[in-house]
Amino acid sequence: MRSSRTSQTSQTSRTSPGSFSPKARLAALVTGAAAAAALLVAAPVSHAADAPLRDLGAAKGKVVGTAVTGSKLTGVYGDVAGAQFSSLTPGNAMKWASVEPAQGVFNWAEADQIVAFAQAHDQQVRGHTLVWHSQNPNWLTNGSWTSAQLTTLLQNHISTEVGRYKGKLAAWDVVNEPFNEDGTYRPTLWYNGLGPDYIANALTWAKAADPAAKLYVNDYNVEGVNAKSTALYNLVKSLKERGVPIDGVGLQAHLILGQMPSTFQQNIQRFADLGVDVAITELDIRMPLPADSAKLAQQKADYKAVTAACAAVTRCVNLTVWGFTDSDSWVESTFPGEGAATPYDANYAPKPAYHGISEALGGTTTPAPTGKCTAAYGVGSQWNTGFTGNVTISCSGASLSSWKVTWTYGAGQQITQAWNAVCTQSGAAVSCANASYNGTVPDGGSVSFGFNANWSGSNPAPTVTLG
Repeated sequence: MRSSRTSQTSQTSRTSPGSFSPKARLAALVTGAAAAAALLVAAPVSHAADAPLRDLGAAKGKVVGTAVTGSKLTGVYGDVAGAQFSSLTPGNAMKWASVEPAQGVFNWAEADQIVAFAQAHDQQVRGHTLVWHSQNPNWLTNGSWTSAQLTTLLQNHISTEVGRYKGKLAAWDVVNEPFNEDGTYRPTLWYNGLGPDYIANALTWAKAADPAAKLYVNDYNVEGVNAKSTALYNLVKSLKERGVPIDGVGLQAHLILGQMPSTFQQNIQRFADLGVDVAITELDIRMPLPADSAKLAQQKADYKAVTAACAAVTRCVNLTVWGFTDSDSWVESTFPGEGAATPYDANYAPKPAYHGISEALGGTTTPAPTGKCTAAYGVGSQWNTGFTGNVTISCSGASLSSWKVTWTYGAGQQITQAWNAVCTQSGAAVSCANASYNGTVPDGGSVSFGFNANWSGSNPAPTVTLG
């Protein structure tokens, strides 16, 4: 992952009620009460393709994966992660700072949770990452270590973590981001203390700890042929010639809209010709916000082109997106003003990008019933007396100049406040219409509004009608 990344999990793109202007905070006030834990419920919007991405990938000999946050693997997030993908990468849970925050004190809870989820859903796990210059614990980075001590620390870390998951992980990103943009070695704790052979040693120790796992070196800005990717190529070639165990290279592919390298497939092929596998390990394609139909169409074309480049090379074995939903993406918190980088929007509706991946893998997609707009109801958070909900109106092959949605609550829920819509409730019947500024929904676009409500006893999701 990018060196600037401190966490892969960004804040959800849905804005909190308090951040809207008074004009946008429209609705009526009522009452209700009860208790429950937080959950997410959503009715299907445009549903995916004719087959899940994992099945389409398998038909072409490709593993299709996603990075995940372990604590979110429930509800709709867990359902999509389990159904659509054949591989999971822990976004943060297997990094050194996560698993050994204090020297000799280990925390495997989230990593174990992700592995257990994958086993339950017949998925591979890609370990990420053993040796990196970032997200290391303070006790390690602030220490004064001799070369001998660093060697012992690194070997013990690799042996402990890889050994814990021996036989359970398909692959490891053993060394992450070893190069500068000009192809020189990045000056890090490991390079400065141990020299360039820290890479060979790390691979050798990982192989000893789990002989069956595939071992990778992973980096960013190495998707096309350039100085950095050539340095990675020369490293892999040298490691192979020396008999160092290396099975593949990871091309992170954190891309910008409309800027896929023209030499992407050529680059994949030249690594494959060295006799190693290639994985697209952290794919996302960010755009200037807000998203619109033109940007989403370009993003679909870019996702399709990346997937097609991998599909065209036999030894490109894995295509992993770095989070599948915009609500679990690192991009918006790292690149202000940019985002919408993943195949699903923040409400778990598949975007055109999803269908670009599907089509490149041979799927025939129906982003939504042709020429229709649909509405999805979700509950973002819930507490003992109420909940925050949202509705997203999405269009495919059609557009709207105004909209109105209705639903009937089945358990006495009562709306108390709404934003980005004018909502009224009579008994159990709710009606919400667009505000003056958000009635237009373009083909390929979506509009969301939110609300607070009281509840008592249970909170089943109603069926929303767009009319």
